[in-house]
Amino acid sequence: MSTPAQAGVSPADRHAAAKRSTLVSVAVNVVLSTLQIVLGFFAHSQSLIADGFHSLSDLLADFVVLAANRVSHEAADANHPYGHARFETAASMLLGLLLLIVGIGMLWSAGMKMTNPELIPTVHPVALWVALLTLLCKEGLFRYMLRVAESVKSSMLVANAWHARSDAASSLVVAVGIGGNLMGYRFLDPLAAALVGFMIGRSGWKFAWSALSDLMDRGLSDHEVDEIRQTLAATPGVRNVHDLRTRHMGDYALVDAHLLVDGRISVSEGHYIAATARRRVLQHHRALDVLVHIDPEDDEGERNAYDLPFREAVMQRLRDSLGDSEAGGFEIQLHYLGGWLDLDIVLDDRLTAPDPAACEQLLARLKAALGELAQIRDIRILRPACAMHHERADD
Repeated sequence: MSTPAQAGVSPADRHAAAKRSTLVSVAVNVVLSTLQIVLGFFAHSQSLIADGFHSLSDLLADFVVLAANRVSHEAADANHPYGHARFETAASMLLGLLLLIVGIGMLWSAGMKMTNPELIPTVHPVALWVALLTLLCKEGLFRYMLRVAESVKSSMLVANAWHARSDAASSLVVAVGIGGNLMGYRFLDPLAAALVGFMIGRSGWKFAWSALSDLMDRGLSDHEVDEIRQTLAATPGVRNVHDLRTRHMGDYALVDAHLLVDGRISVSEGHYIAATARRRVLQHHRALDVLVHIDPEDDEGERNAYDLPFREAVMQRLRDSLGDSEAGGFEIQLHYLGGWLDLDIVLDDRLTAPDPAACEQLLARLKAALGELAQIRDIRILRPACAMHHERADD
């Protein structure tokens, strides 16, 4: 799966595309809403007036999108360390609630008209031509906005595009209702208004609920999570992946994961594995940030080992028992594994004789010195066959 960056889409591109498509939508909705409301009033068409106010709601939605698009691309700050991407999600929820309110209002108004059918007037034919013109304009606007939204992979712009498609569908219903009214079935005009209200309300509920789920930290789809898991598991040095969690952050995601590695590698190697795994997820998936936790062993089901001694406690016990000079003659590697503490003692060739018997004596003294630390499971003495050092010189 490619990220927007991989597809050649930068935040600046997304911002420019959102601004351009939204301004086009604003211009279209200003013209259509004015035309529908004014001519709908003179043509006695409730459905055309309702569709005009629907276009006005689109206009308000466009301004919400413009404002959210500007805020969502602001850099992270002290109050928003993960950035402002969720402002897009909040805007999508606001759009959904707006559609829901408009839909309920249109249903109510149409219902009141249909309870008094004798008061429903005959619509002027000009209303039908306005409805058909609106249908063509809204369908063209939808196709344009959806193409832009998909090119920059913005869920907010996709939502706004489908908002325009709902307008096109409602205009079709309005045209049918007006046509039926002109044929003598006067109740079809308010009925069309009611159907438009239902369609708008249903669309608004879907958008609002989806956005609310994202704001409540909804995770990515199972398919996307499996792809991220495969990317992490394919990183050299990673033995297993568990506790993988995701949550939406606007059009991106935040990812947390635990990676199992060899428990006896160095800290720097473990960090390199974690950094590599993180970089791969950022490169190949729509992740805004990735938090990687390195596990030296499978900690699922393992007993907690929070009472084990720290390095300073071990070294103090050795200094008290062996003296500062001898205790400083070797390096100690601590391994907290399986709920126990294992020690690897790496001797310094310059300070310690290579005699195996001397190593045995030292091991006995170490065990005696650390004997009271019951959490220590194993002590090993490691003596390099040849202590050498090489440092690369920069040219």
